[in-house]
This record gives sequence, structure tokens and C-alpha cells, in this order.
Amino acid sequence: MPLDPNMSVLVVDDYSTMVRIIRNLLRQLGFVDIDDASDGVAALEKMGAKRYGLVISDWNMEPMTGFDLLQRVRANPAIETTPFIMVTAESKTENVIAAKKAGVSNYIVKPFNAQTLKSKIEAVFAEKPEFTSAFER
Repeated sequence: MPLDPNMSVLVVDDYSTMVRIIRNLLRQLGFVDIDDASDGVAALEKMGAKRYGLVISDWNMEPMTGFDLLQRVRANPAIETTPFIMVTAESKTENVIAAKKAGVSNYIVKPFNAQTLKSKIEAVFAEKPEFTSAFER
């Protein structure tokens, strides 16, 4: 089953400019079904109402951080397998390790461009043998 650029993507960030940047980068990569949430609480509500093929979340948000969101997603059997990419301005080794232990699919340090986002998304779906990236064409 190929990676579908029509799959639903949820962008979670409390900074509206960053949401807009990520949304534009995803559009450049061919994605069309892109939703957003301003924090982890709003993201969980959206994930309860709609099935997402990918979540891209900032780490630093209030009242629920991206790390807390990741833990809640992985603890919920209905959405636990949703691919999850964490975005952060901090590249602290301990944060990367904590996110990996919590089940993050991939990790991006800001700032980043479309090529970086593309390679991170490809890496997420390359780890799942049932997926083949549409970007490999």
C-alpha cells in the first residue's frame, strides 16, 4: 500500500506562524488533507473524531506539551499506531531519547525545510514494510 499524499495530516503547534509554515511545506510535498490544532488537548479531540495518517507536533506547548500528547496517543489503543513526528527548537539529547522511548516515529529540529520534512516523513513510512513512499517516484 503506497503512502498516500491524500491521507489526513494533523499539525499541532501553538504558534500559528509555525502551523502555516508546516502546512505550506506539506502542500509543497503534495499533501492536501491537512488539519491543525493549537495544543495537545485540541489535537486529542480532533484525533477522537477523525483518523489521521500522520501527526506532526511541536514539543513546547501549553497546557499539554507535544511530549504529553505523544504519550497519550501511544496509550490509546484506538490511535496508538498513528505515525507521530515531533518538532522542536531544542536538540537536547535527553529530549530525543525521551521521545524515542515514548514511541515517537521521528524527530525534527527547527528550523527545517521541505526536503528535511520530506526525508523525515519518508523515513517514518519506510520503517513500515507495508508502506512505500509516493515520493520515491
